[in-house]
Amino acid sequence: MSQPTDTKVAFIGLGNMGSPMANNLLKAGFSVQVYDRVSALSQPLGDKGALVCHSLEQVLDSASVVVTMLPASEHVKAVYLGCDDEKGTIELASSDTFLIDCSTIDPDSARLVSREAQNKGLEFVDAPVSGGVAGASAGTLTFIVGGSDEGFTKANNLLSFMGKNVFHAGKAGDGQMAKICNNLILGSVMAATCESLSLGMDNGLNPDVLSNIILQSSGRNWVLELYNPCPGVIEHAPASAQYTPGFMCKLMSKDLGLGLEAAKMSQSSVPMGALAHSLYALHNRNGNAELDFSSLFEFFRNKQ
Repeated sequence: MSQPTDTKVAFIGLGNMGSPMANNLLKAGFSVQVYDRVSALSQPLGDKGALVCHSLEQVLDSASVVVTMLPASEHVKAVYLGCDDEKGTIELASSDTFLIDCSTIDPDSARLVSREAQNKGLEFVDAPVSGGVAGASAGTLTFIVGGSDEGFTKANNLLSFMGKNVFHAGKAGDGQMAKICNNLILGSVMAATCESLSLGMDNGLNPDVLSNIILQSSGRNWVLELYNPCPGVIEHAPASAQYTPGFMCKLMSKDLGLGLEAAKMSQSSVPMGALAHSLYALHNRNGNAELDFSSLFEFFRNKQ
């Protein structure tokens, strides 16, 4: 891992994931300037040494690297390509600025941004993450990069200060496609884990004991190891904090929807992913969209 030099990083998007990621760059010694349309999100980082900016133009000023962490495709396209009469990052950035988008969006949007960046002589990579808020805070995220070999090398030099694994999935958009595949599994495994634990509880089993049994058996999975959806089983899991996210249900639903869109384009069969998407859509409509995605457990526990 190379050490920070005089690299100035513009970090755009300071939500549950972006804020701790930017904070890790500050702790590593980078010069970081931050911007979010919700201005209140910037000040905690300002208190830790970041330069708080109040416009896209200001945050891009003299930055050599741009990192974005935004909710969805429309936000990414607006920030990079511009919206209405507002210029975007690609038009505003200087010619030697390197662009990294860590959002989870559809692959075609990532490819569009990459093409527009290339047309302006800029290097862009898509680098969605896995690991959740806990991983963002601890600096243990996994980054899945789509872009050129040169772009991957440049990105790795920065992303390694925010995560422990950085993979090169392939060309532009391939990082997004790999992330979509990962979250298709994650959503389905969470749903299966929730219903299995609930079934055991309905038949008199202690969820802590059952979880330990499964962890030593063929049903072992990441959810049970690190993110158990039953309150009280894992002390620091969102389930044990009233499902404080974490990774919100509405974002899991969005990611599963991206998987279904990709499957439609390639005529792939994804029945498990489709069922998980339907479960989360129903759970969201019942007022749980802002809760952690492990709160799907409550869907199975509700006997009304």
